[in-house]
Amino acid sequence: MPRSVVGTACMYFKRFYLNNSVMEYHPRIIMLTCAFLACKVDEFNVSSTQFVGNLRESPLGQEKALEQILEYELLLIQQLNFHLIVHNPYRPFEGILIDLKTRYPLLENPEVLRRTADDFLNRVALTDAYLLFTPSQIALAAIVSSASRAGINIESYLSECFMLKENRTFLTKILDGMRSMKNLIKKYELPRPEEVAALKQKLEKCHSPELSLNANVKKRKIDEDGEYNSKKPKMDEEEWTDEDLA
Repeated sequence: MPRSVVGTACMYFKRFYLNNSVMEYHPRIIMLTCAFLACKVDEFNVSSTQFVGNLRESPLGQEKALEQILEYELLLIQQLNFHLIVHNPYRPFEGILIDLKTRYPLLENPEVLRRTADDFLNRVALTDAYLLFTPSQIALAAIVSSASRAGINIESYLSECFMLKENRTFLTKILDGMRSMKNLIKKYELPRPEEVAALKQKLEKCHSPELSLNANVKKRKIDEDGEYNSKKPKMDEEEWTDEDLA
């Protein structure tokens, strides 16, 4: 699967849970739905049967997963407010590399930055940076971070090729954004296996059939009470006469 599709699916997933809870919608189902929708939007041609065929499930489990994906697809689109186009940082990243090759001769081989820059992009995708910064900012931060790790100073590239030599305020703002992204990566820690297991148990309890049944009964009762109150006749207004006003 192309990484642009993965990036689009990750953005769908993050945006969906900005307004929804994992206690109501199981993350695994939403994750699969996000990936399936991202394949469509990014024109990565894969049929629904091929998609679920990659899951490590029995044929019955794959069929159930497909039913859930198709059931939640419209809900996902609605929760995304029908804004399905996602601009990932991968294309700006390639553009900056080409720009380095053509306009910055001080760096002999910009391709040496690719490996660590790709690692930066993979790690920053796990944070909230995609919701806070533009794709071009993330791509530029990946290049600068990779150059810094390689002991290469490309600040002159930012000031000269980006024509920011006279605009130090904007250059400082860009550098501050890059530092913020680095801090997000440093603060993010992958959950430990025991933490994942504990969270899975909590999720299974939240989505257990008994709890779902009780929640549906309560919701139905609330709806019925609301309908009863709306149909309850209003008290006749008391009529006032001229003698009462005297």
